[in-house]
Amino acid sequence: MSDTTSLTPTRPYMVRALYQWIEDNALTPYLMVDATAKNVQVPTEHVQDGRIVLNIASRATGNMRIDNDYIQFSARFGGVSQEIWVPLTAVMGIYAKENSQGMFFDPNEYDNYVPEEQHTTSKADKPKPKRDNKAGLKVLK
Repeated sequence: MSDTTSLTPTRPYMVRALYQWIEDNALTPYLMVDATAKNVQVPTEHVQDGRIVLNIASRATGNMRIDNDYIQFSARFGGVSQEIWVPLTAVMGIYAKENSQGMFFDPNEYDNYVPEEQHTTSKADKPKPKRDNKAGLKVLK
């Protein structure tokens, strides 16, 4: 690939890896989120200076899903369960509460990135090549 804008951002992969590492070491993963970013769904009463830090430990969340485009889970705030939705573009960093080890991300990482479904020709538009229907086993000698 010669065009680096077609490469997927590393952020979702790093978030998943660090989340797993923090959990495996019995630490508490904290996610810092830009609460002013588009499509962020967090409890606004806990936002300070346009940011919110969320405890995303498995014991504090339900139905956690870290996809390449978003993080989604349910959590309780003041005893009330809420659905949290954080696009990966809004994730500023992930770190362990106990020792602050983790990673903060380049805010410009997504500037030139165009998701594959937004390219002019998506995979769904391209016809799949037909495969010969040659079922069966071959004997190799």
